[in-house]
Amino acid sequence: MSLFFAVLVSGCHSSPPQNKLHRIKNEGILRVLTRVDPTTYYKSPEGFSGMEYDLVQLFAKRLDVKVEFITPNTFDDILRQIVRDKADIAAAGITITEQRKKNMRFAPSYQEVTEQLLYHATNSPPKELSDVNNGIFEVVKNTSHVETLNSLKIETPELNWLTNEEVDTNGLIYLLNAGLIDYTLSDSNQIELIHRYYPNVEVAFDISEPQQLAWALNISDDSSLYNEVKEFFVEIKKNHTLDRLIDRYYGHINRLGDFENCKFREHIKSRLPKFQTLFEEAAQKHQLDWRMLAAIGYQESHWQTEAISATGVRGLMQLTQDTAEEVGVENRNNARQSIMGGTQYFKDSIAQISDQIPEPDRTWFALAAYNVGLGHLEDARILTKQQRGNPDKWLDVKKRLPLLRQERWYKKTRLGFARGDEPVTYVEKIRSYYDLIVWLTDVNNPLKENAMQERPEPVENKALAIDSPLF
Repeated sequence: MSLFFAVLVSGCHSSPPQNKLHRIKNEGILRVLTRVDPTTYYKSPEGFSGMEYDLVQLFAKRLDVKVEFITPNTFDDILRQIVRDKADIAAAGITITEQRKKNMRFAPSYQEVTEQLLYHATNSPPKELSDVNNGIFEVVKNTSHVETLNSLKIETPELNWLTNEEVDTNGLIYLLNAGLIDYTLSDSNQIELIHRYYPNVEVAFDISEPQQLAWALNISDDSSLYNEVKEFFVEIKKNHTLDRLIDRYYGHINRLGDFENCKFREHIKSRLPKFQTLFEEAAQKHQLDWRMLAAIGYQESHWQTEAISATGVRGLMQLTQDTAEEVGVENRNNARQSIMGGTQYFKDSIAQISDQIPEPDRTWFALAAYNVGLGHLEDARILTKQQRGNPDKWLDVKKRLPLLRQERWYKKTRLGFARGDEPVTYVEKIRSYYDLIVWLTDVNNPLKENAMQERPEPVENKALAIDSPLF
């Protein structure tokens, strides 16, 4: 009798089976499949970065768990492992296709792309897809690109291509730029982000209708994690966090034209070596990134010590006489003094930005203040708040800065008229120059093992910069 009672009691105290969401929270680990790519996940000068990386960290913060990133060797491995439930989420810039929906479950879309045909700039631009038969046309195995080509081959039977099992799309774009292949395919967001790094690559035309990118999950009767992911994307779309994240990675990348890009590359070789040591010295003194200082210097003067503007600013960092006196510069045409003085002024600009504004917005605000002055920047922030935008977010404020040119708006501000469009252009060009300097001064061969392919250990979200409202 006592044994029977004990069995009954033990049965009453047995725990119900956990769903997937409870298991993740109890274990404290979210396992995420991703790939190393500028559009998804990579190691930047500030640490690990990428749009998928940031999205995942925001979601992990919501769950109060750490993240374990898993980077399989191929894109095909990512799809295979999520289908087999080897991880919780696949966040790797995955295109939703009808074929894939049979094998995995997709979260709400976060970005729209098209598939584009790329060609080497020395080749004649292809007028139709079948023109790729005149050269070497490679795509990555088991990607949505292959699915699209198989569909197109029904109407264009003569269409032929090779599938590459060893490199990803970024690797094929590298090969295309080097002239080792003639054509490849890329999603529009990927080539948009890295086109500036590959001057020999051109876009021919779209080969698909707009397609959606989304996270993929294993198909299961347990919808607990899927429902939480769905709510997450609904929330970040509603509060514009997703808009700000897209702007962070894509908002500045088209600011430089092809001519500016080429001239900048020439000047990196011919001019930057004369000043790089000075930028590094100034950066070390003020705990800044020398490449950001170099980008500011290029935007100001194209790295010319004798530069002078119509308004009287001089030198490599284009200091006004008042600013030069303020930071202790006696000779604005002296490269060392100019760089040291300009760095001090930029550091002071950062210090004047409210501590409640997190990075990277704080840096963008400091750059805008360097260009237009803190007072006009504050006027734009006030206008932003009055128009129900977020005065602590660069995406919101950069939309209001140009209003300082219009009388109906600037007459309501403390300092009045300003050429508010100029600091917007100024910030976005510096961001573009900075990205290119990082790319051209680091090892960026995607076919080799490098620091970009490192994987972080699981980390607590409260140790990340995004603990503040990053976006």
